[in-house]
Amino acid sequence: MRPPMRLPTRLPTRHGVSPSVVAVPTAKASSRQTMPSVLDFLATRLPGIARSEWAERLAQGLVLLEDGQCAQAAQSCRPGQRLYYYRSLAHEPLLPMQARTVFEDAHLLVVDKPHFMPVTPVGRYVQQSLLVQLKQSTGNDDLVPLHRIDRETAGLVLLGKRLPERDAYHALFRDKAIFKSYLAVAAYRPDAALPPVHTSRMAEDPAHFFKMREIPGMANSETRLQLLRHDGQRGLYQLQPLSGKRHQLRVHMNALGLPIEGDQLYPEVLRGPDAEEDYQNPLQLLAQAIAFTDPVTGEARRFESALQLRESANASFTVDVNFNA
Repeated sequence: MRPPMRLPTRLPTRHGVSPSVVAVPTAKASSRQTMPSVLDFLATRLPGIARSEWAERLAQGLVLLEDGQCAQAAQSCRPGQRLYYYRSLAHEPLLPMQARTVFEDAHLLVVDKPHFMPVTPVGRYVQQSLLVQLKQSTGNDDLVPLHRIDRETAGLVLLGKRLPERDAYHALFRDKAIFKSYLAVAAYRPDAALPPVHTSRMAEDPAHFFKMREIPGMANSETRLQLLRHDGQRGLYQLQPLSGKRHQLRVHMNALGLPIEGDQLYPEVLRGPDAEEDYQNPLQLLAQAIAFTDPVTGEARRFESALQLRESANASFTVDVNFNA
């Protein structure tokens, strides 16, 4: 009888950061190549981190094997082996704003995320990301975002608190059994015919990996749009994404000739992902409302963001959400 498969040890978080993983390629049966040392493999596979830093991390026990033991720099890798490491940055920008809890029970945590904060560690943000901050403040290493919004977008983010329940909540988004409403400020064009629904095929922009664009072909993205009000020059729009493509709302508004105010990527790249932030000019896009039937408790859930979009220096756009739209 074949012995049962031994599952890898669940590795802990460190300072709110879950371990990342990199796998050693599986060698071909006929290959007799010598396997590299752990240090050589990491320095070659992940060159964004200097070899000297990998050596320091290994010396400090910050690279782990599947059983939780510390990897040694000189030990040989095994084909198919997984190595775990903790992301850290020597110099991470501090964000001037914090997330606010909207709702919490035994199953869900709902927060208002400010502009400029990524939901999960990315690029030059690790400790400042929403997930890492919440893991540290709650002490719950099982927290998982149930969906994502752009770093530049503010508003509601739902997080699951229990591992066995995450698939039930993820199914809400997969099966489109959830209502999401965004608010956006953009130019008002009386001559523009705003369609009730905009559909298109979206793909990554080959010239800029951090952008998306519309291309010919069968549609894979869909957004409902409505102009709520305007002042003759600028309008407040309600956007309801019926699909979840990256940058979908920003791309669709730009395609309609109505780029969202404060957008640094559409229509033109004004600031790349590594540029200094302009905190005085945030993207005027807000994940404002969300509603669904809780798949765990059966309760009707409705949440609204307390954040507002800026209409001018002394006023804000506000709106009552129609959950039945």
